[in-house]
Order: sequence, then C-alpha cells, then structure tokens
Amino acid sequence: MDFILNLLVSAGVIVLLAYIMPQVHVKSFLTALWVAFLIGLFNATIGWLLRGVLNLVSFFLLEAIIGLIVTALMIKLVDKLVGNFKVDGWWPAFVIAIATAIALALLGWARGGDDDYALLETKPKIEQLYAKQAGESNCYTIYL
Repeated sequence: MDFILNLLVSAGVIVLLAYIMPQVHVKSFLTALWVAFLIGLFNATIGWLLRGVLNLVSFFLLEAIIGLIVTALMIKLVDKLVGNFKVDGWWPAFVIAIATAIALALLGWARGGDDDYALLETKPKIEQLYAKQAGESNCYTIYL
C-alpha cells in the first residue's frame, strides 16, 4: 500500500510541476504514473549503485544532496526513454527531485512515520510490569 501511495504522490508532483514549470512536459496522468514508476525502479537499481559510489567519494558527508542529484539523473534518464515526458534542462529535473522528496517526506509524516519504532517506544519495560504487579511503591527500573 505504501508503494502505491508513494507512486501516486510522485505522479501528482510531476503533473503539478508540468503545469507550473514551462520546462516540464507531460502528456497525461498515466504518463506521469509510468514516469514515477520508472524513476522509482531506476532509483532502486542504477541509482542505488551511483549513490553508493558517490557517497564513498564524499565520505557520506553529502548523502542527502547526492541522493537528490542521483534522482535528478534518473529523471533525465527517464526523459530520454519515455516519449510523452520531457524535461528541458538539468535544473528542472533537480526541482522535480526536490519537490518529490518533500512531498514523500510530508506523506510519511502524515502517515505517522515508522510504526515499528512507535511500538517500541510505547511498550513498557518488563521490570515495570513486575513492579506494578507486586504492588511495590518504591521500585527501580533497570534498563537493559
């Protein structure tokens, strides 16, 4: 379900930026959906390799910036492969990468972030449960 939501949000950002920016051309929402799918696929394969090499060169100091640059490169690659999608220049591709990253971050924040991490924080410690069952008023919790 998360993949489908991310795909729809990415396609929506691409269509929205096509209406706002004259350098971005998309024929339809289905084309934007296909473009978003290809960008995600290329980011997961080719982009993963590029990010690994570039992060090694920068000693992982510029990880977020390198991620945006690699995503912009994947957008330009998809621009060459898909006929109904065109991005004129490097900077519009970089703007699409930034806008998509912001939209997906907001979507993750709106969904509540990582549910497993939230479950770990709200789970009481075993020592606290035993102390409450024994009825001890002055108990000490031992954190492992």
